[in-house]
Amino acid sequence: MERNLEIDEIDVKILTELLKDAKTPYTEIAERIPVSGGTVHVRMKKMEKMGIVKGATLDIDFGRLGYDITAFLGIFLEKSSLYEQVSQELAKIPEILNLHYTTGDWSIFVRIACKDTKHLREVLHDKIQKVAGISRTETFISLEEKFNRPISFANDYGI
Repeated sequence: MERNLEIDEIDVKILTELLKDAKTPYTEIAERIPVSGGTVHVRMKKMEKMGIVKGATLDIDFGRLGYDITAFLGIFLEKSSLYEQVSQELAKIPEILNLHYTTGDWSIFVRIACKDTKHLREVLHDKIQKVAGISRTETFISLEEKFNRPISFANDYGI
């Protein structure tokens, strides 16, 4: 596997700590590594500028907020050349959590969160299936998410 030679062991250790808990203060990370808090801050800014770190997100349990349905949707396009146009329209639908351009049977694969099956039907019928360029969809409802984790890449850097 080709490594990014612009980052080093300290960068990888910082990222590994933040993947455990993105809310960890830089000073606490600095104590664990050990480096200065300023070093962690400078390294994070460098990795943001390089596009390695794209931001921070919250891991939300949508079910506890009333969104009890997680569904995956395979989307067939009328023509693959419509991907950009369709993606821009799908990005406007707040229930769509992420979107992937894929190989295989579908052109696009998305994950959506809905309050219940009625809400899912409304999202599918009234929003997604009305997007120009979509020929049909296939829906899969998740019964349980066992885990959701980031990839462990530290071994690739000898850590």
